[in-house]
Amino acid sequence: MPVQASEGIKGKPGRGVGLGLALLSAVAFGGSGVAAKPLIEAGLDPLHVVWLRVAGAALVMLPVAWRHRGLLRSRPALLAGFGLLAVAGVQACYFAALSRIPVGVALLIEYLAPALVLGWVRFVQRRPVTRAAALGVVLAVGGLACVVEVWAGLSFDAVGLLLALGAACCQVGYFVLSDQGSDAGDDAPDPLGVIAYGLLVGTLVLTVVARPWGMDWSVLAGEADLDGSGVPAWALLAWIVLVATVVAYVTGVLSVRRLSPQVAGVVACLEAVIATALAWVVLGEHLSAPQVVGGAVVLVGAFIAQSSAPAEPPVPGAVPAPETELSRSGSAS
Repeated sequence: MPVQASEGIKGKPGRGVGLGLALLSAVAFGGSGVAAKPLIEAGLDPLHVVWLRVAGAALVMLPVAWRHRGLLRSRPALLAGFGLLAVAGVQACYFAALSRIPVGVALLIEYLAPALVLGWVRFVQRRPVTRAAALGVVLAVGGLACVVEVWAGLSFDAVGLLLALGAACCQVGYFVLSDQGSDAGDDAPDPLGVIAYGLLVGTLVLTVVARPWGMDWSVLAGEADLDGSGVPAWALLAWIVLVATVVAYVTGVLSVRRLSPQVAGVVACLEAVIATALAWVVLGEHLSAPQVVGGAVVLVGAFIAQSSAPAEPPVPGAVPAPETELSRSGSAS
């Protein structure tokens, strides 16, 4: 979850705790796909899984939303945009992609977001980017070409690839909105409140889109296949809501409070590695050697692009460049 760290955060104690929380957040987010895909294969529509995830997490975070209800008056546009893009958009596109392409591939495509953010900085905000950042973009795109095996004529489902790319584009909106929400100094909105209302807004949007009243609720009373083993569907859903959403967001926020956004973002990049490894072990989704190498190149490119974003203080009156980080949204995944 992108959250603006306050001044002097690098000097705060507890960096070891912060790194541990960031790693826990990456593990929690990375486990969402391997729990969601069996539910989808058991008969639930991807959008219904997303709705269950977001609505369940929103219900858990409801007391936090009530505590920060002042945000509805002070930051309505931020909350609406965050709910539409960072919650509903990212997760709907990502989960829909899971129904068509492997978990690791979907998540790795989503990790093009840091490179896309640099494109926003360079061509929309018209701010310069470093050569190292441009190198990161080239590496990420080249690695993606290996992941999707372009030499084989896009052997993966084209719609699935477009959905994963849509998740990456929504991630860009989530980074930009986070930066806009943190430009008020001491008046910056509480990140937990933004998360809570983002989940509530996302639930409202997804209720209209997913139409959960038509869901096959009986699936949740049965079992889902986890690489040949039957697992209660409700247990997978509980993991998605409590661990892969609530715990993931909260630990991500707490880690950024103890680390700089850049450090927390680097640790969060492990989410893609963790998700791919879990999909390999739990779901039996074996990737080819070129895909594994391509995935590693995507992560390296994302890391270079993210850590090379301009860090100098903005000129008064100029539009600030976002300090990007990855800890989900979402992702958001």
